[in-house]
Amino acid sequence: MKRTTWFILGGLLVALLLAGVVSNFASGSPDGLDSASTKGCTTNADGEITGGSCMGAAAQEHELADSPFADYGLTGVGNSFLSTALAGGAGVLLTFAVAGGLFWAARSRRPVGSE
Repeated sequence: MKRTTWFILGGLLVALLLAGVVSNFASGSPDGLDSASTKGCTTNADGEITGGSCMGAAAQEHELADSPFADYGLTGVGNSFLSTALAGGAGVLLTFAVAGGLFWAARSRRPVGSE
């Protein structure tokens, strides 16, 4: 195999390891937007808004909230570590396939050496 092929496969392997393993250790705390959107509201122990006036009070459930990859996991898998790993791996493979397809479609089709 060519050196470029090994480089691409190595990058794919690293991305799969990061998405499948390391992503499970990401913080579960709300990010900045989630935190800022609840300023001025009262919340219960589950983080649900129970009163007050804030930007998050008008929030609605997303239309794809019940999709197979919602909430950074794969629905139907009982183990949360495995669910997150499979969803991350699927995302990496899908991104790799789309990017590879775009690069393949945009490549030069001239024979080598003809200028």
